[in-house]
Amino acid sequence: MSEDWLPRRALVVGLARSGRAAVAALEQRGVEVVAVDRDLGNDDPAAAEDVDLLVKSPGVPGEAPVVAAARRRGVPVWSEVELGYRLLGGAPFYGVTGTNGKTTTTELLGAILRAAGRRVEVAGNVGTALTEVAERIEPGASVVCELSSFQLEDVQTLACDVAILLNIEPDHLDRHGSLEAYRDAKLRIFERARTKVAPRGFGIEDAIEFAGDDPLPAEPRIPGAHNRENAAAATAAARAAGVADEAIAEALRTFPGVPHRLELVRELHGVRYVNDSKATNTAAARRGMAAYAAPLHVILGGSLKGEDFGPFARGLPANIRTIHLIGEATGELAGALDSAGWVYDRDGDLATAVAHASSLAQDGDVVLLSPACASYDQFDNFEQRGDAFRRFVEHLS
Repeated sequence: MSEDWLPRRALVVGLARSGRAAVAALEQRGVEVVAVDRDLGNDDPAAAEDVDLLVKSPGVPGEAPVVAAARRRGVPVWSEVELGYRLLGGAPFYGVTGTNGKTTTTELLGAILRAAGRRVEVAGNVGTALTEVAERIEPGASVVCELSSFQLEDVQTLACDVAILLNIEPDHLDRHGSLEAYRDAKLRIFERARTKVAPRGFGIEDAIEFAGDDPLPAEPRIPGAHNRENAAAATAAARAAGVADEAIAEALRTFPGVPHRLELVRELHGVRYVNDSKATNTAAARRGMAAYAAPLHVILGGSLKGEDFGPFARGLPANIRTIHLIGEATGELAGALDSAGWVYDRDGDLATAVAHASSLAQDGDVVLLSPACASYDQFDNFEQRGDAFRRFVEHLS
């Protein structure tokens, strides 16, 4: 496919994983690239002068001064996935979005397509940047891409062969400002989509609908009612892509789940230690807790995202035995738990919380890190937080 749309000079804003991939892809094609990053203190709005395109990493808000300056000058603003999609040159493209379950469903759909004998690359929000995948993809391979609301904000031509919406619940309100704005960003996945897959009851026109109680070709290996919903979504998408039920069943029976999402780290003296660090909002944490009937010792807290913890605290399950609070959100969580009549401990940091919960847990109990918060107060990302939990648990004796 022709790449005559490539700019002469591009500005890439944000130099984390996807930003670096965008710089490399553009430079590989002879585009002059200016790269800026807030953390390096070089995001001066003047950087938007004399550029033909701005490529924005998902962590960069739309109101950032350099982005706003580009828009005022009439410079097109693309998300990194828009660039990556154009560079793919027409490869079959499956997009997955939603508040919770994106990574699991993306990886599961990739496993289903591989079980059907197809070549697949998995890309997007928390994995490999789409522009990086576009650099290495083999002819005839498909792409399954996890798409966040931040990535969908600035797409222009991205069109999914199958677009999957899993759910929409309050999240990232500190960035989007309102649930309506967040929902609008998520629903952009259906713009130009050839086939839509959505939850039953969402009222998406012309969508293939799914629900957690749908009959499936096999029961999924991964635990939890929420994961059965993810499996139903992946099954509906795979069938829409022409995959036979035999291949779907094989993947459902063997797919082990993803790191940091209900990941069993260790069983010690009959106590299971579960890493659910990817539960960065209250809806995800509720789902994590609901996966277990055993007595729970839960670790909550982290950085704030603008959520109201009141409904979450009032709806905590009765099988919780102890609650351990960490990080910036401790005060707000404590206030909500007080109002709901829960007893808790302010453990402060993750190492202390793991040791404390371990000292109280008995044979048959579960120690669950399901924070209901982002990680940016004490960690760089939820992966680093989950790795730390794993390390602390492995050092228990």
